[in-house]
Amino acid sequence: MKITDTISKEMNLTTAKVEAVSRLIEQGATIPFIARYRKEVTGSLDEVAIAGIRDRIEQLNALEIRKKAILKSLKERDLLNSILLNDIENTSSIVALEDIYEKYRPRKRTRAENARQKGLEPLAGFLLKQSDSDPVAEARKYVSLEKKVESAQDAISGAKDIIAEIINEDVNVRAGIRKLFFNTALIQCSIKKGKKEEGIIKFKDYFDWSETAFKAPSHRVLAILRGKKEGILSVHVKPDEEKALKFIENRYIKINKNESDASLIVKSAIKDSYKRLLFSSIEKECIKELKLKADETAIGVFAANLKDILLSAPLGEKEVLAIDPGFRTGCKLVCLDAQGKLLHHDVIFPFQSENKKAEETVKILVKKYGIKAIAIGNGTAGRETETFVKGLDLDSSIDIIMTDESGASVYSASETARKEFPDHDITVRGAVSIGRRLMDPLAELVKLDPKSIGVGQYQHDVDQKLLKKALDDVVMMCVNRVGVEVNTASSELLCLVSGLNMTIAANIVHYRNENGPFRNRKEFLKVPRLGPKAFEQSAGFLRIRNAVSALDRT
Repeated sequence: MKITDTISKEMNLTTAKVEAVSRLIEQGATIPFIARYRKEVTGSLDEVAIAGIRDRIEQLNALEIRKKAILKSLKERDLLNSILLNDIENTSSIVALEDIYEKYRPRKRTRAENARQKGLEPLAGFLLKQSDSDPVAEARKYVSLEKKVESAQDAISGAKDIIAEIINEDVNVRAGIRKLFFNTALIQCSIKKGKKEEGIIKFKDYFDWSETAFKAPSHRVLAILRGKKEGILSVHVKPDEEKALKFIENRYIKINKNESDASLIVKSAIKDSYKRLLFSSIEKECIKELKLKADETAIGVFAANLKDILLSAPLGEKEVLAIDPGFRTGCKLVCLDAQGKLLHHDVIFPFQSENKKAEETVKILVKKYGIKAIAIGNGTAGRETETFVKGLDLDSSIDIIMTDESGASVYSASETARKEFPDHDITVRGAVSIGRRLMDPLAELVKLDPKSIGVGQYQHDVDQKLLKKALDDVVMMCVNRVGVEVNTASSELLCLVSGLNMTIAANIVHYRNENGPFRNRKEFLKVPRLGPKAFEQSAGFLRIRNAVSALDRT
């Protein structure tokens, strides 16, 4: 089945829509461009659906790559046959593919392999038939000092190892046990010996904890797995063992009026297979799947929070006094003009003996620079600084706004900040960032790594590649939804526009500085490296405020 047909069936979309999105992505179109300007081709699919198609294409392409690697390995070892080839080619799940390959996977010498080398495979076959014949008498035929099979019991033990491996490699058994795990398994935690004192603060709730694994909320799963990773908690995912063994027995134990001795040996092999091989293998899969689902849920929350922050209403072009609060080191204060340019910076100490001087400084600066709004960082001493400012009896038209300062310190130490303010220290840069994010949150926050904005819990525990991809998608979506004023935007903002990259963005800024503001969209084509393809992708998301054409202004 073609990849597009598989996605169409999974996502309940027409094949034509999936093929259209796939074709556009192959041609280099971005998700914002496809969602905004190719509605007639995709049937008005939104960014979420398009991103879902893109991600599933990547997953299925990865599956195809894995299939090719497995087929190559099987061919090289002369293990490939038509039935196996058909099974592999018709598999649409990486889990099912790995189950098929389990039997043929290169591995270190196993107990079952050792038993086969001793010639005990026919004995395993005899035991699996579960006839009424005496298994001990049959096993005596395989006693051989040359092959190091010293007794009938040694022979039976080796045959059991072979049976255990056969059961472990049975695709249907693995699928059934996996289903039992996913539907009924409990995630069980306990404190490791000698780790109680170390884990008492962060993991006390999980010292003796048990709940249905795949119904546990994502934040709890991430907390438990963090405890496991830090070596504080012992964590297991277990279904009811009796049900697991019963499921396997129903496939391998023949129903006879009287249970034969061979049946009892096979039952023992089943138990060994489950405890020694199957359990640990499927448990690892379950923990991996629990982590993946918890990551996806947490990342979804992070992405939604980031979107809300980036699209929060901007104050607009107003003169702003921004304060980065502090007790011991004082409050860092900057004055910005309506375009966010730094005009003045200072430090005041409103919580120490210089309280009166601090009051006078703020009043003088508000009047001198025509301040229309005051942004106060919401970190340490934020509320106290807000109380101080509100007690200054300033003009009632001046807005006093608590502003989220998450990531301001990261920005202040970044290369971007050093380029913008090479002559100022990090305290000034941080205060500027607070003021600018009040004026235009999107334009300022795109300068930061999205993870430093503080959009959720456990962000360091989730898959970092998935998190980065999701947050980068949100940033790009927000930038292109709002659009960018090409004559004032920074290169950090421009590079997030559909079709542009950091090189082209830097070239736009350089062209603007050398030739003055852009007057119409056709001028974009004069920018080095901004060719017809980049123009097609980006032009609709760039606006020119004072352009002659009304369309260029939108």
